[in-house]
Amino acid sequence: MTVFKSRINVSSAAYKANLAQMQALVDELKDHLQLAQSQGTETHIARARKRGKFLARERITLLLDKDSPFLELMPLAGLMHQGGFGPGGTTVIGIGYVNKRLCLINANVGTRKGGAVDYATSLKVLRLGEIALENKLPTINLVESGGANLPDQDRVFNNYGASFREMSRRSKKGIPTLSVVFGNATAGGAYVPGMSDYTIMQKDAAKVFLAGPPLVKMATNEISKDEELGGAMMHSRVSGVADFLAEDEEDAIRIAREVIKTLRAAQPHAVPITPIVAPRYSAEEILGIVPASLKKPFDVRELLLRVVDNSQFTEFKTNYGITMVCCWTKIDGYPVAIIANNGVIFAEAAQKATQFIQLANKSDTPILFIHNTTGFMVGKQHEQNGMINSGAQLIHAVSGSTVPHISLLIGNSYGAGNYAMCGRSFQPRFLFSYPNVQSGVMGAEQISGVMEIVKRQSAASLNKVVNEKQLKKEKDAMFQDAQQKASVWHATSELWDDGVIDPRDTRKYLSLSLKAVYNSPIQGSDAFGVFRM
Repeated sequence: MTVFKSRINVSSAAYKANLAQMQALVDELKDHLQLAQSQGTETHIARARKRGKFLARERITLLLDKDSPFLELMPLAGLMHQGGFGPGGTTVIGIGYVNKRLCLINANVGTRKGGAVDYATSLKVLRLGEIALENKLPTINLVESGGANLPDQDRVFNNYGASFREMSRRSKKGIPTLSVVFGNATAGGAYVPGMSDYTIMQKDAAKVFLAGPPLVKMATNEISKDEELGGAMMHSRVSGVADFLAEDEEDAIRIAREVIKTLRAAQPHAVPITPIVAPRYSAEEILGIVPASLKKPFDVRELLLRVVDNSQFTEFKTNYGITMVCCWTKIDGYPVAIIANNGVIFAEAAQKATQFIQLANKSDTPILFIHNTTGFMVGKQHEQNGMINSGAQLIHAVSGSTVPHISLLIGNSYGAGNYAMCGRSFQPRFLFSYPNVQSGVMGAEQISGVMEIVKRQSAASLNKVVNEKQLKKEKDAMFQDAQQKASVWHATSELWDDGVIDPRDTRKYLSLSLKAVYNSPIQGSDAFGVFRM
């Protein structure tokens, strides 16, 4: 592999200025994440403590192998939602090791709104199902939820049902779900343990029923108590819904870890050769390198030097299509093919990336797409040279590729450029964003500018005089709306990504993502759509 030397001067004024700007964005991210870490009001937490309960994040810590990594996903889902339960909803979802087995973990935050499922939470659970299926990861549900949040029922209902369907489909494929019930699992929530391959219930705490005593009394006039209707002991001895009866929370988690040990071993596509050589440049420098201002260009190779093993990579067609960097490298020992933007996508860059995707599929190598582009180049010359054909070739290649894709957004990600770089609509296995990212159909300046041109042309065609004051007001309003909707905070709120990350943690996120995609066999494709010439 070629050894590249960094050209970054960490003492320069430009570096220091960008460092300060990016640090401010990272601080904003930390503020949002701190809100997402909330596990309920002090009153609800104190009540849980009095009952001897662990909190959701404590349960995760007990479940995971000691000192092993945990990659939290979608922590800011619902950040911008009005009337929701706040960033992250009422569940903590992530990937971690349980008895040396990589698992997806879904822990209800029972001390936050009773663990009721709001819209953001339902979206997170649906996304969890996609990740589990694609990467063949066992799922562990740490259950304490009152079911769907009724005021949200119109938006939650179908998502909730789809999550049960996906549990069944994963079970059919031999991808198990294990549920540990520490408290309420009522109404539709009762099907979480009911649909699981393995169910553990905590004695004197778990309550699993389709309808609680008050609803049963109203519907059938039958009088019943919690335990006889849906308690752990009843489900263990009578109904058979419980496969294991735990004495307390720690015992329940111990049983869960034991069950994971009995699962059929994973079939990894490849195992890294050790020792792993870390990057030769500091990840701390990323904040001064990746521009906070998206109008400033930079060489994406400088980022790669601070992420990939030994800061080495083999570049493909270095001198052709220079606004796209394509290379082979390793991250934490895992082979990966990288396609990274170095600006707007010209026809040559699109053609290079198309060929590179085919090569990655021939070698069964996962692809990492790194976004920083405003899209495909426009203009008469480029249209006449077949920009649409070249762009279509690349989109065909991305769509037809069957090796795992991971996407990392580090700057602009607009229009068809987002599609060609495997944005959310092209279903990468994982997608993460930096806090400076903006994405959408086009930038706010372009949207408001196009609107102004169209209105002026319309007025001219009708021989009308433009009301300049009103036009400026409308243009400014459209700019503000487009700017807000293009922001990374809007995107992550709507689950357009799996998390906004501190750029200095890039290697950690990519490493665990690659461990997940290498968890099962990888098979590239020889079949693609029609490549227009």
